[in-house]
Amino acid sequence: MPLNRIAVGTPGEASQPDAIKAALAEFFSMLIFVFAGEGSGMAFNKLTDNGSSTPAGLVAASLAHAFALFVAVSVGANISGGHVNPAVTFGAFIGGNITLLRGILYWIAQLLGSVVACLLLKFATGGLETSAFSLSSGVSAWNALVFEIVMTFGLVYTVYATAVDPKKGNLGIIAPIAIGFIVGANILAGGAFDGASMNPAVSFGPAVVSWSWTNHWVYWLGPLIGAAIAAIVYDNIFIGNGSHEPLSTGDF
Repeated sequence: MPLNRIAVGTPGEASQPDAIKAALAEFFSMLIFVFAGEGSGMAFNKLTDNGSSTPAGLVAASLAHAFALFVAVSVGANISGGHVNPAVTFGAFIGGNITLLRGILYWIAQLLGSVVACLLLKFATGGLETSAFSLSSGVSAWNALVFEIVMTFGLVYTVYATAVDPKKGNLGIIAPIAIGFIVGANILAGGAFDGASMNPAVSFGPAVVSWSWTNHWVYWLGPLIGAAIAAIVYDNIFIGNGSHEPLSTGDF
């Protein structure tokens, strides 16, 4: 079981230079990702004068998030592992690939990166609203919770298959683009229902800047549950105790 490899970490771990550099990498990667992803939605609203969502808008959001995440994961991969998502960090923790203390450091950096990105967008656009994630008409919180669990499961399962699995070989080279692709595809599937977050930090920044918290818990609980299930399933079935690499202090 991966739970046997969960580690808290040492008290001084958060102050180590490599941990601080990793956290900074997560901060900047998240800023890049949210600025492009949230910014694409704000641009669509400006072009349509805050009109109703359209299939073209959904495709645009999917492409913007897929491209931006591909870049954000790539630029952080060699420093922090390129998590760019508290749910991915949580999945890595559950699988014994990152310590609790370093994971908390990553979470702080990721959340700050998202908030700063949204503040920059609000300023750069002359005060346009950074819309918080919300549920579409006819979609309940429990419907959205299932969406977030399943979509984040697919994301973290992809992360494990392409970046964590010690047998990945050359597949690791395409990990960032595979991760970007699954997020883009999931936005096409779930975007019309609950916005398809799959990432608590992506939901957190707009919620803070717009101060809108309706059903916000869905965008934390769903991704964290999905990430935990993916980590446990992939680790137990496809990696196993015998072939698992030693606990990493920073990246995958």
